[in-house]
Amino acid sequence: MRRFLPLLLPIALSGCFDMPHPFSNPGDQAKYLAATNLPPSRLDVPAPNLAGLTSASSTILAHELATAMVSQSVPAIAQTPRPGDWWVQITATPQGGSIIPHYTLMTPKGEARAERDGTPISAANWTQNDPLLMKTMATEAAPAITDLLTGIQASLMAQDPNSLMHRPAKTCFEGVQGAPGDGNVALGRAFYSAFPNNTDTIQTDCSKVDFIIRGVAKLTALKTPPSTEQIEIAWRVRTPKGEELGAATQLHAVPAHSLDGAWGDTAIAAASEAADAVHTIITNYSGREHTPLPSTNTTPSKGS
Repeated sequence: MRRFLPLLLPIALSGCFDMPHPFSNPGDQAKYLAATNLPPSRLDVPAPNLAGLTSASSTILAHELATAMVSQSVPAIAQTPRPGDWWVQITATPQGGSIIPHYTLMTPKGEARAERDGTPISAANWTQNDPLLMKTMATEAAPAITDLLTGIQASLMAQDPNSLMHRPAKTCFEGVQGAPGDGNVALGRAFYSAFPNNTDTIQTDCSKVDFIIRGVAKLTALKTPPSTEQIEIAWRVRTPKGEELGAATQLHAVPAHSLDGAWGDTAIAAASEAADAVHTIITNYSGREHTPLPSTNTTPSKGS
């Protein structure tokens, strides 16, 4: 077996490891990794007062936007802003024969932090108060608003000297279990050697680390083709509190009993590929490569 074929399988858990959604609440550990002063974990979406829209349509728009934000893993609620909450202000401006929706992220102090234009809507369609139009507006706006939230998260990380934008991640490696032959030892040594780089360090002491890594191997006999086995190695990444963030899984069919002895170069190849995949999981979860939002209150609108 000269090469494993790795398949990265992100696990969709409550603390999404790629952190594209700064208003999610992944727990104390993730908050520490990101910044010391994160925005609150709830985003309020009040019904706007817009010319041409009925009160019922405004309420529908707020609910649809909150629902669309939840689909982006942002805990949003259609309600009047509550003390301590960030919220979305929805406005609209006539321009020629169109209406330009506008979305502004407001801080708990009522200050605009970032804003983005929505897709222009014809004035004729706007005044029809069509519920389907409200849903379409919300569906289109949610990803753009999420991008702004990601930029805010990255800005906070950039300001925090303890965030992973400014230091390597500390990882603890618990070794490999379940492999046949000398696989546990060979894979463990190879991974420990291949993993460290300028973004992630590795150690065997699991106190005061950011992430914990463990390899779990499983060998299964296959009926087709005959005299073959399937080796599966899952390199799991979790927080010190046990929250699983993702797993890089390698699958390969091998001749039966070919791994019963020494793994040799097979362990080196497998561990090298696994190290790259685990680096990706940690980078995505930490958000350290996200672009900080400029300190000004505005961002370019679509098409500008």
